[in-house]
Amino acid sequence: MSIRSLANAFVPRHLGHRPQFHPLKHGFDEWFGSPNCHFGPYDNKAIPNIPVYRDSEMIGRYYEDFKIDLKTGEANLTQIYLQEALNFISRQQASQQPFFLYWAIDATHAPVYASKHFLGSSQRGLYGDAVREIDDSIGKILKHLQNLGIKENTFVFFTSDNGAALISAPKQGGSNGRFLCGKQTTFEGGMREPAIAWWPGHIPAGNVSHQLGNVMDLFTTSLSLAGLPPPSDRQIDGIDLLPAILQGKLIDRPIFYYRGNEMMAVRIGLHKAHYWTWSNSWEQFSQGIDFCPGQNISGVTTHTQEEHTKLPLLFHLGRDPGEKYPIRFSSSEYQEVMEKIFPIVQLHKETMVPGEPQLNVCDKAVMNWAPPGCEKLRKCLELPRSNPKKCFWPH
Repeated sequence: MSIRSLANAFVPRHLGHRPQFHPLKHGFDEWFGSPNCHFGPYDNKAIPNIPVYRDSEMIGRYYEDFKIDLKTGEANLTQIYLQEALNFISRQQASQQPFFLYWAIDATHAPVYASKHFLGSSQRGLYGDAVREIDDSIGKILKHLQNLGIKENTFVFFTSDNGAALISAPKQGGSNGRFLCGKQTTFEGGMREPAIAWWPGHIPAGNVSHQLGNVMDLFTTSLSLAGLPPPSDRQIDGIDLLPAILQGKLIDRPIFYYRGNEMMAVRIGLHKAHYWTWSNSWEQFSQGIDFCPGQNISGVTTHTQEEHTKLPLLFHLGRDPGEKYPIRFSSSEYQEVMEKIFPIVQLHKETMVPGEPQLNVCDKAVMNWAPPGCEKLRKCLELPRSNPKKCFWPH
């Protein structure tokens, strides 16, 4: 029996907005959403507004057909995405078909928005309003599964793709508490986020796991849930998290922190070794862009990319979750831990097969000027002259 899948809401950025990168080309049967976040509004002359798709064709653009009021923060997008998800679940249940739903709302990504009913409902401003609406929406999805009688046959996993974006906080972003820095860095504030697994009758309520995981594990875990083996024609990075989720087992595995092509850090257990440190560039910092506002750790939060490959900075995240106090190089703890870490990093680098970057070439002519379906809507825009060049990525 095949599992019908829906990619609902926006698809994470950087996977590509051109048709060959869309969800329908990568295993999904249906798609409602956008290949990018709700940036803009743009003028459709220098930069086009980003399209929203239903399956293979656009049905409109952000700010034009899908309104977002930047003055009030009002937008009905989360409610639209919610209804699409509920409808999809209902259709699959009615046809007695198993399903996979990827529901990726973007209301808490700056510019933050919430629907009219939730505006002003929190004590945390517009960001809190957006969080409350997401929480309410997920509650409705879980309630829908319960009402359809399929809660014990449905595995739900909730997490985020990165830590809070402190660059847009506090009004347009969250908080990383005591963790260092935020999104766009490989410090704990940029990479660590909680996760919630929900499967009544299988996962005991209230259990807490300290298992190290990452979103790549969800692919392998989903295959395990479906009783399918991972593909054997390629190296799969993720592991099956079900033993940790269902049985409380802790799986010993390293976590590698990358920024672009560079392995910045590695974590094994509670120890984390930084091979490179970098917060953001002096150029950005001088313009008021700060990924670590109010946090300045000498030799750690650097504004140039600093190499520590021969003598990594080592932290114990249990004693020092804020990565403020590097373990002394001369200590026995440092020597013992690095003796374990060095061969693991060496093996990782020897077996790593680098992918071909898809975003190394920037060309305005390949932006969202004339997406599939624009002809029907009379929303095709004139393409500028092609001028490919090397992209500049300051992060």
